[in-house]
Amino acid sequence: MSEALVTETAASSSKGPVKKAAKPGKPGLFSRIALFLRQVIGELKKVVTPTRKELINYTAVVLVFVVIVMAIVTVLDLGFGQAVLWVFGGNVNIEQ
Repeated sequence: MSEALVTETAASSSKGPVKKAAKPGKPGLFSRIALFLRQVIGELKKVVTPTRKELINYTAVVLVFVVIVMAIVTVLDLGFGQAVLWVFGGNVNIEQ
């Protein structure tokens, strides 16, 4: 019985591509836009506004982080600049 099933399946697949059932139509442009806007409004309702204290705390954390990154970049820039001058001999006077 299993041989008949395999043979039948193999025979049916060799007849060509199987046609799929017709899909229901996609919603129209305006209904998709309306759905998108409803989802956006639903997500915006979930947003929690921070309190004044939290906002000041978040701002301070960001500013401190920016200052630390600026210091790191400044030190690296000065270090690489000095290394380039040392490698390429930046103290050479070219006078004729």
